[in-house]
Amino acid sequence: MEKVRCLIIGGGPAGYTAGIYASRAGLSPVIFEGTVPGGQLTTTTVVENFPGFPEGVDANMLMADMRSQAVRLGVDIRKGSITDADFSARPFSLTIDGGERISADAVIVATGATAKYLGLPSEQKFKGLGVSACATCDGFFYRKKVVAVVGGGDTACEEASYLASLCRKVYMIVRRDVLRASEAMQERVRATENIEILFNCNTQEVLGDSSGVTGARLQRKDGEVFDIDIDGFFLAIGHHPNSDLFSRWLETDANGYIVTHDGQKTSLEGVFAAGDVQDPHYRQAITAAASGCRAALDVKNFLDK
Repeated sequence: MEKVRCLIIGGGPAGYTAGIYASRAGLSPVIFEGTVPGGQLTTTTVVENFPGFPEGVDANMLMADMRSQAVRLGVDIRKGSITDADFSARPFSLTIDGGERISADAVIVATGATAKYLGLPSEQKFKGLGVSACATCDGFFYRKKVVAVVGGGDTACEEASYLASLCRKVYMIVRRDVLRASEAMQERVRATENIEILFNCNTQEVLGDSSGVTGARLQRKDGEVFDIDIDGFFLAIGHHPNSDLFSRWLETDANGYIVTHDGQKTSLEGVFAAGDVQDPHYRQAITAAASGCRAALDVKNFLDK
């Protein structure tokens, strides 16, 4: 069985940054990128708030550059996913894609989070046929059409703004009477003529036929039920941390986020966590990268001892 000093699980801003710092610290880190190299950031378009880019930066380019930097500094980045973990003793034992095993003196969990869905049967029925959780992935297919975005936070506003640049009309379905997004994002949405916000509304059902989504049935807070005609239905209602694989071994909060303390330490000595898998509050690329830095430095201190 191959043995490494520092194994990093996940290839987003946290994972790549952890790799950069761990490599410079002489830890010869190995990263398994998982099924989404680059992480959640690859599902957005231009990142305007990452320091050092006054005109903004393409999200996929940013992640590609982080990855290239890690490779240049000697990080061993591998395809594949960790599908099982045994943290009962050090060195820790992990399984790659259900087959080969690898052991590590220290592990950094940087597996990120996954988009949430409403849980409607009709939503699952039309998943991939008009229902999507990634506007930047699928928005191209709805040029000059009518779509809806579910959610009222920053992500929903960003998705709606992006879709408005492509689509004839965008509905925002918001269950509350206000948007939760930052003021800047709210202003952007309000200033976009082809975005209509439907406050105090919940989705009862996604409507469609053999060709895909044709509409959505909504219910207002006062009980009124009505339909809207749409071609696409986009979810932007939050994320679930990808921590299930590790919850047997590591303390998590009520929502599944890995609990960290004293930097990026988890409840188990030798295992660290970074990025959105342990961050229920900020969930930004810059904070994920910062936590990846801290995790690598924490691993260095741990192994030195």
